Amino acid sequence: MKIARLAVLMATLALPAFSFAQDDIKSDTFNPITTGVTSQSITPDARGASMGDLGAATDPDVNSQFWNPSKYAFAYSNAGVSISYTPWLRKIVNDIYLANLSGYVKLGSGDNQAISASLRYFSLGEITTSDDSGNPMSSINPFEMSVDVGYSRKLSEKFSMGVALRYIYSDLGYSAGMDDEQTKGASAFAADVSGYFTTYPVIGRNECQWSLGFNISNIGSKVAYNGGNDPAFLPTNLKIGTAFTFPLADYHNLTIAADANKLLVPARPRLADYSDAQAYNDALQNWKDMSPITGIFKSFSDAPGGFKEELREINFSIGAEYTYNQQFFLRTGYFHEDRLKGNRQYFGFGAGFALNVIRLDASYMIATAQNSPLDQTLRFTLSFDLDGLKRLFGRK
Repeated sequence: MKIARLAVLMATLALPAFSFAQDDIKSDTFNPITTGVTSQSITPDARGASMGDLGAATDPDVNSQFWNPSKYAFAYSNAGVSISYTPWLRKIVNDIYLANLSGYVKLGSGDNQAISASLRYFSLGEITTSDDSGNPMSSINPFEMSVDVGYSRKLSEKFSMGVALRYIYSDLGYSAGMDDEQTKGASAFAADVSGYFTTYPVIGRNECQWSLGFNISNIGSKVAYNGGNDPAFLPTNLKIGTAFTFPLADYHNLTIAADANKLLVPARPRLADYSDAQAYNDALQNWKDMSPITGIFKSFSDAPGGFKEELREINFSIGAEYTYNQQFFLRTGYFHEDRLKGNRQYFGFGAGFALNVIRLDASYMIATAQNSPLDQTLRFTLSFDLDGLKRLFGRK
């Protein structure tokens, strides 16, 4: 069975891990880290995307589950929910999208702990299968999804930690063999561990806010395709960030933030790095048999190019957010990935508007890397302050 379009989509599905390489990059130097379920790395919300895909230490919002669940303990409202929508790779196809639902609620009267949850659904659209002669056979709808729950708690007035547990399901819905039986979906379980520190230094006569955050996400089992014959590591990721907010004038604030990311996944062996096929096959089998925890530690020292190449595996984001009276928002940011490790490089722009208990955010991406299918990516997020809704209707 031939599925030409699916082959293209499987290649483009890896774009969260790496974008198209420049023509002048040699194949033996282009060495991105590859993972399974790469849709888990796609930014779901418009606010984080417009600031260059960052959010480890920015002010808590409803979508903190993806960036840093421990921030919920410092959330200003007692409860909130949001829905986000992203048409994905719309320069290539028009029916791939990411939908995300997030929410949280504070617990108890001490305002120092919260539970949170999110549901993510990534659709690869409708794909028509065909036989060897090119005759249409049937239609399939491959997708990936995940659901998670989290808990966060203040450990002091300035520091909180959080954990999240996640179930992941990937159904690519096609047969890799010569028969017509569909490949069964692959499942995995993962956990996040995060921390958030915030303080309010006084500079001159102005009270500012400085925050630090980290999140180790998707620590868990492998996802095994093709009946377990093709195991893949989850996109386990270490995110570290900082943010600084200072007042420009009454009701006017400016936040400057930066994040650094590194995939805690061992590099897949390449044939070009071995002198004979047997040595390569042995290394590939060891990679397949490696446990995810062992892979996390090995990911810091397994790059063929040594420490210099390890540094190339770190992605950087820097962004800014202007806020007027917590009602109007303007944002921009930049994301950079080394050209030999994926070549994702783009600017983000966005705006938001809040009215009573509703907030609408939108973002737009402009890629600087040539021929990037991520160019012109749009995101929309609609958020509701559930605590504000209760006050609006006069309930205590």
